[in-house]
Amino acid sequence: MSHPAAAQRTGLMGGSFNPAHGGHRRITRFAIDALCLYETWWLVSPGNPLKSRDDMAPLVKRLRSARAQGRRAPIVPTAIERELGTRYTLDTLRRIVRRYPRRRFVWLMGADNLAQFHLWRGWRDIARTMPIAVIARPGYNAPAMKSPAMAWLRRYRVSAATFRKRGRWSAPALVFLRFDPDQRSATAIRRGREDWASDFSDTPLRDRLTFRRIDPTEDA
Repeated sequence: MSHPAAAQRTGLMGGSFNPAHGGHRRITRFAIDALCLYETWWLVSPGNPLKSRDDMAPLVKRLRSARAQGRRAPIVPTAIERELGTRYTLDTLRRIVRRYPRRRFVWLMGADNLAQFHLWRGWRDIARTMPIAVIARPGYNAPAMKSPAMAWLRRYRVSAATFRKRGRWSAPALVFLRFDPDQRSATAIRRGREDWASDFSDTPLRDRLTFRRIDPTEDA
């Protein structure tokens, strides 16, 4: 559980959250406890114009689904990337660090992302911007450990216990978190119920982090 000494320690987790589900919540709460975080921000990404929009719900719907899953938990869903106007993770993280200088951030991602992290734009610079916590995922742990990114990051690996005790975080730093498998996925939810977004209002809402109004016209 987080404590006052960790009041500025904030996790960042990106994704489309199409929709957000209990697996997102469970993994996030596990990471908060494991790393002694004050809270975690879910970066609900705006739609990518280079990808098909057929299967992507409007931003308002996805953000509302994230709010529903983050209720009564130290989770803050936000569409801050829309306001920042950033396209790549590196640019987003750099802007967030500059915008919130009193916070100490850690980037949270699954082992599936680590397996192909070396393909991300400026991935070494991402690692230099803030610590990275990788959450184990069945079927991806072995490829992640053998990946080119892991070959570079291995020298910076620290235990969760060591990470928690550090007064100030430094980067690069890599923490690998073992986690009981959670089979829930947004893809499976969409396959089982294509109209999931109908559960959520398409009226405007205010971003709880940036206080910016998100309109229904700002779709995927």
